Amino acid sequence: MRQTRLFSKTIREAPKDEKCLNAQLLIRAGFIDKLAAGIYTFLPLGLRVLKKIEKIINEEMAAVGGERILMPGLIPKKNWEQTKRWKTFKELYKIKGESGQEYGLGSTHEEVVVPLLQKYVSSYKDLPCYVYQIQTKYRDEIRTKSGLLRDREFGMKDLYSFHKDEKDLDSYYEKIKKSYFKILKRIDLENKTYLTLASGGTFSKYSHEFQTITPAGEDIIYICENCNFAINKEIKGEYSKCPECRGKKFRQEKAIEVGNIFKLGTKYTKPFNFEFTDKDGSKKLVVMGCYGIGPARLMGTIIEIHHDEKGIIWPLSVAPFNVHLLPLGSKEEKIKENIRKTSEKIYRDLQKAKIEVLYDDREDKTPGEKFADADLLGIPIRIVVSEKTLQKNCVEIKKRNEKKIKLIKIKHLPQFLNF
Repeated sequence: MRQTRLFSKTIREAPKDEKCLNAQLLIRAGFIDKLAAGIYTFLPLGLRVLKKIEKIINEEMAAVGGERILMPGLIPKKNWEQTKRWKTFKELYKIKGESGQEYGLGSTHEEVVVPLLQKYVSSYKDLPCYVYQIQTKYRDEIRTKSGLLRDREFGMKDLYSFHKDEKDLDSYYEKIKKSYFKILKRIDLENKTYLTLASGGTFSKYSHEFQTITPAGEDIIYICENCNFAINKEIKGEYSKCPECRGKKFRQEKAIEVGNIFKLGTKYTKPFNFEFTDKDGSKKLVVMGCYGIGPARLMGTIIEIHHDEKGIIWPLSVAPFNVHLLPLGSKEEKIKENIRKTSEKIYRDLQKAKIEVLYDDREDKTPGEKFADADLLGIPIRIVVSEKTLQKNCVEIKKRNEKKIKLIKIKHLPQFLNF
């Protein structure tokens, strides 16, 4: 993509109303735009990152048998009343139409997915069943000072599993733990993320969170020094020893909750009388689990972990582009034209090689401005074409997460960038 085609622009100063680093950098770099507190527009670069995160999630959900669906965001009041959450769910946005009908905007989807699956599951032969979606959620959050980490409107991957008994749920629950760590490994968050025992809130007595260590975190967790299992501060008082290894030594850390999983049991199937016929002909309630992870929250967390004083440092797997191509001008028109023609050819060759490239073809920017923007945007590899490099039939290569610079022969460039 040519950078002159981007309508979004970088800005030098961080927005005064954003205190959180991820929002500051994403807005400055032109990845997102703030409409209101906790409500953001994803601009072209930001949407590319978001879609790459979603693609990774989709692949890992498919690997554990997830079937993707898309449920409505407008949920009738009667569904919420069935589970008694119309009055108890404090963050629920409620609206009334001209006809007088009332709805809750989807903040979670148990009230939709249970009656949906009830139409198709009637026998033990229909179980287990796993369905998921990536969909916009709406929650009336009081605290919205953390950029993409806590929003009023946000994307969420929610997977729901349906089982004939607790044993089958337990088995699948363990698969999801591994699946989530695979996702986190692919986006370079695994090494700083800990499986954390937590309160289940309104969903269940206990849950497990995936907490990523960073000073920007809103949660406090206690990590066992022996086995690295963690406990959320909310329930730490219930445990003097680690429930996994019985260790007693913990260290305290601030962390961001990037995902959570719950064993719901029959909490939501019971209100809808969602039963199946077992092998012996008896009727039993379907057992449920639910598993959430937020693509946008992952995006914000990546920024909090992967950045320096100059800007973002995207992992290759989710970067908006693999390569940032920067031609530097010259005062001599003949040399300038040679730089332009060489850069154009490199651009075409990289595209033919299926390498995603952002081509900084702006002619009104100084080399310093181009370098500053490249660091801010955080694309993994920067390629510079200049009078100096062309004298050696080379380009200058620099990885965003490294200081060293290499000169590579132009003819060897596609092989060097063989991702």
